[in-house]
Amino acid sequence: MKKLLITGASGFLGYHLCQRAKQEWEVYGTYFSHSLEIPGIKMLKADLTDFQELKKIFSDFQPAAVIHTAALSQTNYCQTHPDESHAINVTASCNIAGLCADYSIPCAFTSTDLVFDGLNAPYRETDPVCPVNIYGEQKVLAEEGMLERNPMTAVCRMPLMFGMETPTATSFIQSFIQTLKQGKELNLFIDEFRTPVSGKTAAKGLLLTLEKVNWRIHLGGKERISRYDFGCLLVEIFQLPADGLKACRQKDVKMAAARPSDVSLDSSKAFALGYQPLSLQEELQDLRKNFCKLIPRSRAQGLEWK
Repeated sequence: MKKLLITGASGFLGYHLCQRAKQEWEVYGTYFSHSLEIPGIKMLKADLTDFQELKKIFSDFQPAAVIHTAALSQTNYCQTHPDESHAINVTASCNIAGLCADYSIPCAFTSTDLVFDGLNAPYRETDPVCPVNIYGEQKVLAEEGMLERNPMTAVCRMPLMFGMETPTATSFIQSFIQTLKQGKELNLFIDEFRTPVSGKTAAKGLLLTLEKVNWRIHLGGKERISRYDFGCLLVEIFQLPADGLKACRQKDVKMAAARPSDVSLDSSKAFALGYQPLSLQEELQDLRKNFCKLIPRSRAQGLEWK
């Protein structure tokens, strides 16, 4: 099988991507601070901000393709640590695109729906970007720099993602479930809209782009939904206590990084290429089945599933 290099394999998306990719590729995964072993994957600790180390990875492994998911993606952290996050989110990304060009191999990069300001959704690939926080600004710089270094890069703008926790990462639904199961209050925005997908679906989309895409593409879901309505759907499907679920507005919550109100993605271009997300109800029903399979050993913060 051909060799695929996946950066950020210890992250939520990177882990799900490794699980999917190993069916078709000989996968090499990098991690930085969260050591882990993934059966069937050759894992490597690497500092991607060190260009000499990055060059050695390409020289040693000779990958046939690269999917770059490694990033500092917490918007509030990026806002307060701009230099640290710029090194991995921008500089390392551009260097990876340049090396892929040098080796004449495909490169897919995970950007974000947060490159938009939230005022003119749904957004197509050709719509102008206007980020409202540093993380979004860094992803715009990475997009532009990578495409300049390697015009064949597949710049994949990713939506909000959810799914099963991994050995080293969770998605936002784990904290939602834990909060409600413990009888605590969960405040969710009624005025923030996204087009979410599961980590498994996102992984399928990224692998598809290696074969069929260069330039920019959106890999959002088919449904626009608010955080609050997503919470209501989660309560219904997982049969969680609903008393703690409360509606709130962005303006009432103080955060370091500004948040756009509606960055729903128009992903019709990807749909036409064969990217087919399930409905959110189907995704969550499938997720609940997988949760139940883990009883009683689930590491989901001590939840007791009936």
